[in-house]
Amino acid sequence: MLYMPASNARAMAKARTLDCDAVVLDLEDAVAPDAKDAARAALVAETKAGGFGHRHLIGRINGWGSPWGADDLAALADAPIAALLVPKVERETDITALSLAMDAAGYAPEVELWAMIETPRAMLAIERIAAMAETTRLAGFVLGLNDLAKDTGMVQAPGRAVFMPVLVQAVLAARANGLVLLDGVCNAIDDPVRMEDECVQARDLGFDGKTLIHPAQVETTNRVFAPSEADLAQAHAIVAAFADPANAGKGALKVDGKMAELLHRDMAARLIAKAEAISARAG
Repeated sequence: MLYMPASNARAMAKARTLDCDAVVLDLEDAVAPDAKDAARAALVAETKAGGFGHRHLIGRINGWGSPWGADDLAALADAPIAALLVPKVERETDITALSLAMDAAGYAPEVELWAMIETPRAMLAIERIAAMAETTRLAGFVLGLNDLAKDTGMVQAPGRAVFMPVLVQAVLAARANGLVLLDGVCNAIDDPVRMEDECVQARDLGFDGKTLIHPAQVETTNRVFAPSEADLAQAHAIVAAFADPANAGKGALKVDGKMAELLHRDMAARLIAKAEAISARAG
């Protein structure tokens, strides 16, 4: 999911050509205060102009308590976006208020609410915030580790060891409540090794993907998060083994020298579905 400033027409044109799954049309960090109004109008116009193909469009507004947040939310109800991304969410009551505000503004029922988790208070309340998915539009979390580092003093060193408790807690909260979960950005644009390491770490922790700040990071992210040929072959073997009539009723099988249970079959089926979705998108 690639961040692009809504105030930059060239960036919007570029976003229509990049191999990312989603584009965040940003009204917050990437836009100066005196350009907020123009960027808001540009976002609506660009999304209506279309041409983004398979890419999901997500509008990131300014904080709900900022001078621009309420106007952003009202204006984007007229934009054909898939989700509204809101920064600085800290409490479960924020989710309720935002979801109700989207309803009142006239957002289509299918437009989702995604929350930036980027403050100490949000991390302490993450389980309660995630649980709001059951009764509101909430459908996704995006980690904002830059802001969390600023507020806590935690150092963003290679390997992100000090952030491991944060990353794991976010995965647990998201998975317990059926939320999509995206990792924070990698600031090291000119360090492809660190970028790849962060993608591998996030993938292995169970994240669904990563947020990006530069087009050069797209290829690495796609490659790391896509199923490998070896993993896909193993998944097909597991599914085929359980589908074999000779194994009907069995809860555990030996596949290629490894024990596979029904839960492994389900995991394999999800991996195959991901690979098919990637293939369909590429086609």
